Amino acid sequence: MKIPLEHYHKIIFFTGAGMSAESGVPTYRGRGGIWNEYKWEEYACQNAFNKNPEFVLNFHQLRRVEALKCNPHLGHTIISNIENLKKNTFIITQNIDGMHQRANSKNVIELHGSLWRLRCEKEGIVIEDKMDGKFSKTICECGEWLRPDIIWFEDMLKEDIILQANQKIIESDLFISIGTSGMVWPAASFPSLAKSSGSFCIEINPEETELSKLYDQVIRLPASDALDQFFN
Repeated sequence: MKIPLEHYHKIIFFTGAGMSAESGVPTYRGRGGIWNEYKWEEYACQNAFNKNPEFVLNFHQLRRVEALKCNPHLGHTIISNIENLKKNTFIITQNIDGMHQRANSKNVIELHGSLWRLRCEKEGIVIEDKMDGKFSKTICECGEWLRPDIIWFEDMLKEDIILQANQKIIESDLFISIGTSGMVWPAASFPSLAKSSGSFCIEINPEETELSKLYDQVIRLPASDALDQFFN
């Protein structure tokens, strides 16, 4: 059954690790996740960066290299096409790989930051870095190490990003969750926020999640198959 897009005017795609995993991007939590192999305390927290910034930056350069070996799949393209068709379409993603942008999506709210940005904590500036494996620079002009603009373990999410995501969800009339268990807060509150705001809620996930019961429609397919079947 096709989803009648003409009935909806403000659409949210909420994407998680399952969306990128279909492109071959490694997941970071759960079975087979990177943090089962690497200790996040050594690679993905502020303390690790403070102790050895070069070591942490080298690890994130490898993450960039691995991400560039992967390409957006059909699901990313379909979402981008819907965004072009329905101007009030926004993507809220937990992923940091930039895959939606590589599929030409523009309205992307990145909850956990991006592999393709660096920031200087001293200057309070964020630097867009080109889509290349190697960072273009790792030292700010002020002399400080540049930190990946990523929400690491023990970091707080940026309040302005959460407020922006919440506002877009409240305004939405169609909320589509793809490839996320929705168990990490505050993202875990998004489906219920969409539901209570009157949005029609769809879950696309091959597996049942603890939040599945909240959704008006559940599609047990991988992202690209479901989006192709229901929107193409």
